[in-house]
Amino acid sequence: MSCNLDDIIKSSGKILLLSHMNPDGDTLGSMCAMYSMIYHRFKKKADMNVVSNIPFNYKFLPNIDLAQRYYDKSLVYDLVITLDVAAIDRVMDSKIFFDKAKCTINIDHHKTNPGFGDYQLIEPEASSCGEVLYNYFKQNNWTIDKDSAICLYTAIMTDTGNFRFENTSANVFRAAADLVEAGANPNYIYKQCYETKTKNFVMFQNYCVNKSVFLEDNKIAYTTVYKKDLEKFSAGDDYTDGIAETLRAIESTEVSFVLKEVDTRLTKISMRSKGVDVAKICSKFGGGGHTFAAGCTIKANIEDSAKKLLKEIKL
Repeated sequence: MSCNLDDIIKSSGKILLLSHMNPDGDTLGSMCAMYSMIYHRFKKKADMNVVSNIPFNYKFLPNIDLAQRYYDKSLVYDLVITLDVAAIDRVMDSKIFFDKAKCTINIDHHKTNPGFGDYQLIEPEASSCGEVLYNYFKQNNWTIDKDSAICLYTAIMTDTGNFRFENTSANVFRAAADLVEAGANPNYIYKQCYETKTKNFVMFQNYCVNKSVFLEDNKIAYTTVYKKDLEKFSAGDDYTDGIAETLRAIESTEVSFVLKEVDTRLTKISMRSKGVDVAKICSKFGGGGHTFAAGCTIKANIEDSAKKLLKEIKL
């Protein structure tokens, strides 16, 4: 069901904004943009819930310091809004806030989103959740303040791979130009997102790439990340971000993926491709995402998970 954000937010007291696990620039940028718009348009403050650690390179986002992990499960909200959440289980145990809320809104752009929640604002053709929000704000004459512009630009830029991916449309550039005019600084945001990495982060990623496995005449490339690897480098959950893209960038690679050990019976998968529909592959394991960028969780150890994935890849 489509929604009128003006009416719903006006009638809501306690509001919660939810980002997904292992947060990226789109979910965090969209969450902070919505926080700022709610504050400036309605003079209300919303809670922002993060279910995983915030990556170091997104700490610059306006109001991100207000986001926290909420543990009090007795809290009941009038309104809960998910941002860039392709499936409700991606908010992990914070799903209880969603389930108990008087009203829920699902704002997203993933084609695999099943349309959960009381209201949906889903645009599968949009590059990012940030673009979905931008489109709504412009169509409904919401004034985009500087903080929101910075957050929306970050969301769009990161989900388009700095305007390089297939989802980079003419509307993306029109939105980016408008957000720059509203106060977003492209040079500053780019440096924060892509040129602010710790030495440990770089060394960990090099380690993972160096132990990659190549199959099918180098058309398939993947690497494994065990808990002991994360401990060795004191690595956070976000340290694996970008590894699948690095492997996909190899000239011969058609499909790349990263297997990350959760425990001996659970493995998280991040897949990328140049032409194969990896969202379709991930959906077979309860995951999803975009055609060329998707993820899932497989109930098996890393070795068995790799075998299961390889059986599904058809080149």
